[in-house]
Amino acid sequence: MLVVDVEASGTEPHKHSIVSIGALDLSNPTNRFYEEGRIWDGAHIMEGALAVNGFTEEQITDPAKPSEADAVRAFLHWSEGLTERTLAGQNVSFDRDFIRYAAERAGHTDWPFAYRSIDTHTLCYMHMVHRGLKPPVANRRSALDLDAVLNYCGIPMEPTPHNALTGALSHAEVISRLLYGRKLLPEFEEFEIPWRLG
Repeated sequence: MLVVDVEASGTEPHKHSIVSIGALDLSNPTNRFYEEGRIWDGAHIMEGALAVNGFTEEQITDPAKPSEADAVRAFLHWSEGLTERTLAGQNVSFDRDFIRYAAERAGHTDWPFAYRSIDTHTLCYMHMVHRGLKPPVANRRSALDLDAVLNYCGIPMEPTPHNALTGALSHAEVISRLLYGRKLLPEFEEFEIPWRLG
């Protein structure tokens, strides 16, 4: 399983750009990837997105940084060494779509990933239902955002601003706890699994 997180200059992959990609191989969690990149020429920038990921406009347009195309090529190259490349993460369709659009802009036509993916939101929702708990709802829709999933799994909120690698690590840890009932990463060792206490 390839656990991935993307930070971007906005929310729409056809007009915004990747600014960082973080990932790890769930079967070998020391095998990690992180790359920051410069937005593609003409990409839109949402102030709200920069508030979330902590980058400044100067940082994401810095000509010294690798281009989005170079960053996504490096990610695709890194992923070639994995035995399983099923994408996983929180709202992973967002990450998948950004990577796909970036790969197309970079001229990478041999798309290696399937549309089938593993979403931590769904895993957590199912885990709660199996335990007889009612998943939280706000505005008549699921309120299981990443912080709620982390909290359910006994892990503090992801630090702000968000970082693509810390996001990927958080996703991997909750996947391990929800699917296998065990801790995965040393970064989260101190935090107990709530449903295993008592």
